[in-house]
Amino acid sequence: MRVLITGGYGFIGSFVAERFYQEGYDVSIIDNVSTGDRRNVAFKHKGYILSVEDAKCEEVFRSSRFDIVVHLAAQVSVAESMANPTHDAQSNVLGLANILTLSHKYGVKKFIFASSAAVYGKNADCPVSESSACDPISPYGLNKWLGERYCAAWSDIYGLDTLCFRLSNVYGPKQGRQGEGGVVSTFVSGALQGSELTVYGNGEQTRDFIYVQDVADAIYRSSNSTLTGVYNLSTNTETSVNDLIGILRSMNDGIRVRYQESREGDIYRSSLDNGRLMAALDWAPIVSPETGLRRTYEWFRANLPDERNAPERNDAGKPMSTLGRWLRTLLPYAENALAFGATAWLTYNVQESLYGLFDFKLIYIILLGILYGNRQSLVAIALSTVLYIRFELDKGREMIAMLYDTNFFFTIATYLFVGLVVGYSIERKATVIQAKDRQYAVLEDKYRFLNEVHRETRAIKDELQRQIMNNSDSFGKIYAVTKELESLEPEKILASTVSVVETIMRADTVSIYIVNKYRSYLRLAARSQNDEFSVPKSMKAEDYDYVKRILRTKTLFVNKTLSGDAPLLSAPVVTNGEVVAVISLHHMKFDHFTQYYQNLFRIVVDLISSSLSRALSYVEATGSQRYVDGTTVLRPEVFAEILESKKVANQKHGIEFALLALQEQAAALETLPGQISGALRETDYIGLGADGTLMVLLSNSSEQEALFVLERFRKQNIPMQLIEADQYV
Repeated sequence: MRVLITGGYGFIGSFVAERFYQEGYDVSIIDNVSTGDRRNVAFKHKGYILSVEDAKCEEVFRSSRFDIVVHLAAQVSVAESMANPTHDAQSNVLGLANILTLSHKYGVKKFIFASSAAVYGKNADCPVSESSACDPISPYGLNKWLGERYCAAWSDIYGLDTLCFRLSNVYGPKQGRQGEGGVVSTFVSGALQGSELTVYGNGEQTRDFIYVQDVADAIYRSSNSTLTGVYNLSTNTETSVNDLIGILRSMNDGIRVRYQESREGDIYRSSLDNGRLMAALDWAPIVSPETGLRRTYEWFRANLPDERNAPERNDAGKPMSTLGRWLRTLLPYAENALAFGATAWLTYNVQESLYGLFDFKLIYIILLGILYGNRQSLVAIALSTVLYIRFELDKGREMIAMLYDTNFFFTIATYLFVGLVVGYSIERKATVIQAKDRQYAVLEDKYRFLNEVHRETRAIKDELQRQIMNNSDSFGKIYAVTKELESLEPEKILASTVSVVETIMRADTVSIYIVNKYRSYLRLAARSQNDEFSVPKSMKAEDYDYVKRILRTKTLFVNKTLSGDAPLLSAPVVTNGEVVAVISLHHMKFDHFTQYYQNLFRIVVDLISSSLSRALSYVEATGSQRYVDGTTVLRPEVFAEILESKKVANQKHGIEFALLALQEQAAALETLPGQISGALRETDYIGLGADGTLMVLLSNSSEQEALFVLERFRKQNIPMQLIEADQYV
């Protein structure tokens, strides 16, 4: 089974991910690593560096069919939520809504949401039960409460199983210093660093501290349960801050404590009643505060660097040098001064001999503007002006005379104009380049993300292929699957589906139905060519309980009651979160009706879904190349390819089709297809034949049914005729 854990690189998420991995799950993680660390998860998994509100999360859901989603990603600081409520809402509300929407769209079976005791606010009851009133006093608590309402709404509206845990104060290894439980990590790291611990109030205020592994155990066990709704996840035990300090002093007797005035708004007592969860899940916290704190202390002692004498570091993690910073700042000015010195020497020693052919000061201004832009260009203008005046004075000119000389002002104006234009142009160019670099970085990031998704999808497919090929019972079958389904034309995939399922499942009673866009009707696309096997050409969804169940749950149907009104196995073909087809196996050998063949059938349908999704995405992306410009009419080459697929389906599986051609070409191509479409089904096609004739392909239709359609066209004054398929291929 596959589980997605948002925030999986964080404190709680890494423990939850490890628990699922130990139980044999395929683990995927979405985390923006704003507070988490990839080093927290050392086992094999799929990781995506994304924010939960990012639209690219859909690519993760599309490439993997998750059974369970555990949503732990959140902004966890109450203080940050007060200072920046917009950021808190973006992560804790919009991010949750995005993951909930994708979970419903892609058929997740269970959604687990980490809420918080902060939803209760200053509730005077202790311990607080789930039935107590919620009155959050911070944007963080308010948004967590709103998240619970989102989960309840998705459960009521879409049927998604959602479970919300109101966590008390979680603590343990890998914890940061944010959140209510962060007091433990703050005290432990402070004790190890020899810092004085600050306690606000008298230290008798209490919290319900729960060890992180107890939380991970409850989340894992609940994922395999039928629990839904809201539950407290806690120890139902009050532990005071002074008690924490006392336990820490048993491990480090050098701890120093400073008591200060209580902070306004702090809750004095807090404890959550966990009775409902213990009864419903048969779970209980097993790690005592003494044991949990000792484990936390030992982990921090082994992993926390000594920061007391650590030098200040730069963004690259290297020690910062004051001299280095000054050198980087002064380097452009030093180079400017060097260039100015060379310009002054050339002005006094060379320029006179060149009879004014070159003005080295102007060259100096242009050069500095090109190298550094406006700032150094302005410095160069000022220095060049001073040099020009000094040079003229040294030649014997009077300052008063220069002020009446238009050439003097023209030269100064030239320096100023050239310097500003060059500097501005260079900075403008640099700004454009930076914008392009940012755009390139965004595209490169998107490419890297999609490439990572592609590689992992290929790895899953290759691993599945190796498993099937190494299984003596199905050796070589994967070759048929991969080859017959390697097409970018949906009709070819549908035509190949029956033979693929027959080969893998060793059966000859297979059918595939296309689901219309309203999910009300299913129309036969292909079936096994067996004289003793017959199925209806169309089905009304509401008349078949198993069809309604598949459309609602998007999961495999197994006819365990052996009802004669339903196939033995039936599974949905899901693309982009919607059921587009239903594949059914109607009869099979009794000794094949096992869990092994059920799983094999599910795998085959997953492969078909993957191939069909790829083909439909290709069709959508190349829509402008498939249709005649401005119409819904297929181009001749595309129409011919679909027609060939119908011929193959007819030869292999006896699926009938009919081909109609327009008798006259007088009607306008822009308006006629719209009239024709109204008389057709979703599975029919309009296209151009080899000679440019407008044609209609009626899927799964006999000659008698085609005559009925022709009569409908006749009443609309559309001159169509029934023709042989080979005539226009």
